[in-house]
Amino acid sequence: MNHLKKNHDPYAALRFKEFNFFLLIRFILVFGWSMQFIIVEWEVYNLTKDPLSLGLIGLVEIIPAISMALFAGHIVDQNEKKRLFVLAIFAFLIISFGFYFVTSEYFYSLFSSKQVLYSIYFLVFVGGFVRAFFGPIIFSLVALIVPKKIYPNAASWSSSTWQLAAVVGPAFAGFSIAWIGVNSSMGFVLSAIAIALILTLFIKKKPILNPKIGEPIMQSLKAGLSFVFKTKAILVAITLDMVAVLFGGAIALLPIYAQDILNVGSQGFGMLRAAPAVGSLIIMFTSAYIPATKNAGKKLLIAIFCFGISIIVFGVSSLFYLSLFALFIYGLTDGISMIIRQTILQLKTPDEVRGRVASVNSIFIGSSNELGAFESGLTAKLMGTVPAVVFGGIMTILSVGFTSLKFPDFKKLDLTEDIK
Repeated sequence: MNHLKKNHDPYAALRFKEFNFFLLIRFILVFGWSMQFIIVEWEVYNLTKDPLSLGLIGLVEIIPAISMALFAGHIVDQNEKKRLFVLAIFAFLIISFGFYFVTSEYFYSLFSSKQVLYSIYFLVFVGGFVRAFFGPIIFSLVALIVPKKIYPNAASWSSSTWQLAAVVGPAFAGFSIAWIGVNSSMGFVLSAIAIALILTLFIKKKPILNPKIGEPIMQSLKAGLSFVFKTKAILVAITLDMVAVLFGGAIALLPIYAQDILNVGSQGFGMLRAAPAVGSLIIMFTSAYIPATKNAGKKLLIAIFCFGISIIVFGVSSLFYLSLFALFIYGLTDGISMIIRQTILQLKTPDEVRGRVASVNSIFIGSSNELGAFESGLTAKLMGTVPAVVFGGIMTILSVGFTSLKFPDFKKLDLTEDIK
């Protein structure tokens, strides 16, 4: 027992003061971004009553996010990370102020509903450029705050914090809309981001570890892409998760389920959004005790398979509490897969290419959240809401089967030796 305690400290990363501030900032940013996205979804659906309009939110954000991602990775690898972090948060603050303004009664009194809708889409579009930088910056910062032997533990806490904020934010948004309205909810997000910006004062400047400062941009981008495609563990992990996120975007249709299928209104919408948070909380508190390094490949495949099952159950359910349970499993399995993927990325990526690898990851995973929202909105428009959700779950399960057959060695992936 003492030997196990000596070799695995579940709180190892939390013993670094700077890492605790980093986690707090990351929680606030993801909480704010997620909350803001859900408020936008609710307002857009209120304005249009069209499921495709929900999907367009994701599409509008993914275009700049993807087009800028690789260049963002290059910029991050070439520059000091703390300074970029501050600039990115400040840009997010400006966008949040924009959302607060365009959802105000004053703005509505000056412009038509269609003009308000276009203004919201414009802010989402600009936000896509800013979001392209957050992934590479955060991924690179973690490796500069804690030593390599702590990476798996840091990845668990960081991923769990992201996952928790990503589901608590939307859940809080659902209740916040009912309690204080859309505009005041946007004001809350604005205040939260301002606090995150202030907290960056507790993070020190970091060294630039890239030995190829000034490297031509196209050569730099090629090197980053080449590394990802040559490292099979990373390529398979992010591709598998990308498919799951892409076809698991049914969560974007929750406003329709709350208003039109389950008939539970904004309060029920908040509960539906909160259900994945419970699963994520469990993962957050257990992942630090159960390292993701052992049998990482097999664990990731099982988690994504169960993720697909939860989507199908949620899609066909007309019972509110069954839907809540399905979303609980959704959050639980999504959290597990995210922690394992981040652990693979942290351990398999050299310091000098972290920004570019994180950018590729953001294209595969981060942007597929928005593309998944668009896919769900489009398929809901074409085949109906319930069939669209079930279709997404089936495709997720099929992706696990394909990966198991196409890359049999991935099932044997074990990261235990990588931390030594």
